[in-house]
Amino acid sequence: MEWTDHSIILGASKFGEADAIVDVLSKDFGRYKGFVRGGMGRSKRSLLQPGNEAKITWRARLEESLGSVTLDPMTQRAAHLFGSPDRLAALSGATSTLIHCLPEREASPRVFDALIALLDLIEQDDVPAEQWGIGFVRFEMGLLGAMGFGLDLSSCAATGEIEDLIYVSPRSACAVSREAGAPYHDKLFPLPAFMKGGVDASLDEIGQGLDITAYFLDRHMLGAMGRTLPDARFRLRDYFSTEK
Repeated sequence: MEWTDHSIILGASKFGEADAIVDVLSKDFGRYKGFVRGGMGRSKRSLLQPGNEAKITWRARLEESLGSVTLDPMTQRAAHLFGSPDRLAALSGATSTLIHCLPEREASPRVFDALIALLDLIEQDDVPAEQWGIGFVRFEMGLLGAMGFGLDLSSCAATGEIEDLIYVSPRSACAVSREAGAPYHDKLFPLPAFMKGGVDASLDEIGQGLDITAYFLDRHMLGAMGRTLPDARFRLRDYFSTEK
C-alpha cells in the first residue's frame, strides 16, 4: 500500500539510535504513524517538529503494517514560534491533543482543515492571544463536533429559551439560561459569550472556554480509552489565567 498526501506533523519519537517514528495527520487519509530513517539526525530532526507541514509518502507491504515515511517539506512553523512560549504552547497543545483523541487511519478532513486554520492564526505575530485563544477553543469545539460530541449552545436545555444563556450543563453539553440555571449555578460551567458567536473575549473567558472543552474531551473521547489530556494542553491553560 502507498499514499502521498498533504500532512501536518503531530509528533515524533526516537526509534533506535538515529531513526524516528512520526505521527502525522494527513488531509485525505487521517492520522498515521510511520518510520523515518535518520529522523533524529541533524538534517531531518527539524522537519519532524509538531506543526510543520509536508507532503508525506507512506509505504508498507501490508496495510496494517507500520509503514515507512518520506517527507517533502512545505511549511516549517515550529522554528518561527520558538521565541513565543504562549504560541508554542498552543501549537503543542493542539497537536498533542489530536494524538490523544483522534483514532488512527480514519479520514478527518474537517479536523485537518481546522488545524491548518488554527496554526495559521497562531503563527501571525500581529494576532493577540485573545484572538488565537478564541480560535483554539473553537478548534476544540469543532473537534468534538467532528467526532459526534458537539455542544448545543443554541437554546436552554431546560426551557428552550434562546436569550440570556450564561451556563453550560456538564451533563447534557447544552446551554442553560440564567433563570433556569440559578438554583444549580455552582454545578454549571460559565458560558463565555464568544462560544455563542461573540468576537471578543478576556483571558479569563478563554480560560473558561478551555475548561469546558477539556471537560468534554475527557468525558467523551479520552476517558473511554483510559487517557487524559496531554501535559501540553494543561500548560496552555496556564497562559489564560489572570491569577498567575
